Amino acid sequence: MSTSAKLSRRILVLAANPRDTSRLSLDEEVRSIQRSIQLSKDRDQFQIVSEWAVRTEDLIQALMFHQPHIVHLIGHGTGDYGLVLDDSRGRSQLVPTRALARLFQQVSSVECVLLNACYSDSQAQAISQFVSCVIGMNQPIGDVAAISFARGFYTALGHSSSYESAYEMGRTAIDLEDIPEVATPVLRTRSGKVIDDRFRSTAPSQGTTTQRIFISYRDESPDKDLAQTFYDAFQAAGHGAFMAAESIKLGEDWRKRISAELHQCDYFLLLLSPLSATSEMVTEEVKRARSLRDRRGQPVILPIRVQFPLDDPLNYELRGYLQQIQQREWQSAADTPALLQELQALMQGQPAQPDMGSLDDEEHAPSMYPVVESIDRPPLPVAEPELRREPGGSVPLKSGLYVDRPPIEADCFTEIEQSGSLIRIKAPRQMGKTSLMARILNHGRELGYATVPVSFQRADSRVFNDLDLLLKWLCTQVGRRLKKLKELEDYWVGFGSKDKCIAYFEECLLEDLETPLILALDEVDMVFPHATVADDFFGLLRSWYESARYGDFGSELWEKLRLVVVHSTEAYVPLNINQSPFNVGKNVELEEFSAEQVQDLAQRYGLSASASQTESLMDLVGGHPYLIRKALYHLRRDDLSTNALTETAATEAGIYSDHLRRHLYVLQDYPQLAEAFRQVVTKRRPVDIDAESAFKLESMGLVTLSGNQASPLCEIYREYFQEHLEG
Repeated sequence: MSTSAKLSRRILVLAANPRDTSRLSLDEEVRSIQRSIQLSKDRDQFQIVSEWAVRTEDLIQALMFHQPHIVHLIGHGTGDYGLVLDDSRGRSQLVPTRALARLFQQVSSVECVLLNACYSDSQAQAISQFVSCVIGMNQPIGDVAAISFARGFYTALGHSSSYESAYEMGRTAIDLEDIPEVATPVLRTRSGKVIDDRFRSTAPSQGTTTQRIFISYRDESPDKDLAQTFYDAFQAAGHGAFMAAESIKLGEDWRKRISAELHQCDYFLLLLSPLSATSEMVTEEVKRARSLRDRRGQPVILPIRVQFPLDDPLNYELRGYLQQIQQREWQSAADTPALLQELQALMQGQPAQPDMGSLDDEEHAPSMYPVVESIDRPPLPVAEPELRREPGGSVPLKSGLYVDRPPIEADCFTEIEQSGSLIRIKAPRQMGKTSLMARILNHGRELGYATVPVSFQRADSRVFNDLDLLLKWLCTQVGRRLKKLKELEDYWVGFGSKDKCIAYFEECLLEDLETPLILALDEVDMVFPHATVADDFFGLLRSWYESARYGDFGSELWEKLRLVVVHSTEAYVPLNINQSPFNVGKNVELEEFSAEQVQDLAQRYGLSASASQTESLMDLVGGHPYLIRKALYHLRRDDLSTNALTETAATEAGIYSDHLRRHLYVLQDYPQLAEAFRQVVTKRRPVDIDAESAFKLESMGLVTLSGNQASPLCEIYREYFQEHLEG
């Protein structure tokens, strides 16, 4: 586009959102386009025309009448099948891809087409034969990302940028909002140029020598020694390697440095040993690395098992983050040269060793097994869900360390036997939510109910950006376990994602069941950050509950459905305090252990705890289930004495250092929350703090509340954060 043009450049916005499709923020996107142009220095060179509820017959008229230079389409896409416009009744009508391409072939004024619709890259590819620049979406795109892209694109265009530069600014606007869809827009030109992050190599190109490598490891041998070897080798080769012990200077804020290095790195080298596999801090680093990779394609995650066989179990979260990623093994120093050679070759863009494959090869990823907990294993930072390959039958519970919290279990068992029941289990991390869910499922199986547990941790990140993908994923999980997966495609046709999901459940699943079905949804907090999808998804669950309870759909089949919904309250931290993700059914909030429950658990560990010893332990860590179990595990092994536990618990040398560092790392992202908590831990009496901070700190499990007066949950939190939170 010529930057010296003085003639008005017409932007034609075509908006369509048929009433049988999910709602889009059309008004907001159009306002964003108008405001971006109005605030630009070249605003007088642009004219914006909007057409609403566009029908197929409107397309030719609008394009021929306005003769636009830029066409911006807002609506729904269906991939190869075409784009969705309105029909004469306001319902969906598909416009085939071939017809769209033929249409733009006839309108010579058009220089750029922006298809801000899900899966519209198919249309962009066809149209780009006839238009200089076309932008489409390679997967679903949420409202927030779509609006951010439009804002960035037109802001740049209004300041004399080229279409390609404006495209890059649109992607930058998505990235600035920290939305995991920065790789969704694809640019295509008539000359054949394609910019698509899906096919940008994550390894450096030939001749490129400098890469940034983040080395994640546990600060104990042999992990630390191996990390040092890799660090020295990468530095010697001219790469920028980060290793906490070498790279963080005395007095430097390690939290900010780690976050910065994670965001900048090209490769995330994970040294995974038995110790790091139970590390909360390592799990948090992997979680953030995986989130960055899903959002922008980097960093490449390279796991190496350090004296930790591939068939040894990982904690549940790590299995989710590392699924489909190839791993390597290191048993001794003899393995170091070959691994180092492969890593160096990979970072130079060279093929990996023929007999080893690519380190990031997802096709040959190892099987990863769940951990079976016992008193001889350290307690896991993340609970194992009670998942089975097949529904029905009696299942032995995996751990004998579960502590009943009367009357919660009995109340849940009674509730799940009621038609149309819905149980919501919520608590901070590590409080026993999934363990309770497992007991409810087991009770249902003993009654002969069909049970299907679904963990949202197992869904790909892109699923949460599109309601249709999310509901089809859910139906796939349930259909597979009930042996009804083949029938799903018969129901997944047409439009209206919720309608398709409802029909599949009612006509295919519930109709064939002779017993009640317990559907247990674990970690639904994965949906919370995606506001538009969350509203529709939880609205659907609410309608199921109401239909099962009151028969709203006019079908008794829904009475068979019983729901268990599990989520961590820590997910509330990034949300608006007034946002209520889900609030129907029986609410179950898990509290800390009582002194009697702690004594009972100690006996299961083979320890005899007197009342005074129990009181001392609870003064230190409260009744927090995970912290209690971690102490009992180490006391049973004679790793440390009760006195040593008390003296070191709140220090970097103590058994809780990893747990405490993770909380500190998370608080770094929320300065207002960190400041409120600092005020709490510096006083020996309850402290008045604002309602939002009080709610969120309690949701993280860091404080107890009496009104808005907050106190630290336990003494180690007071001591550790008093020292580490800056005034």
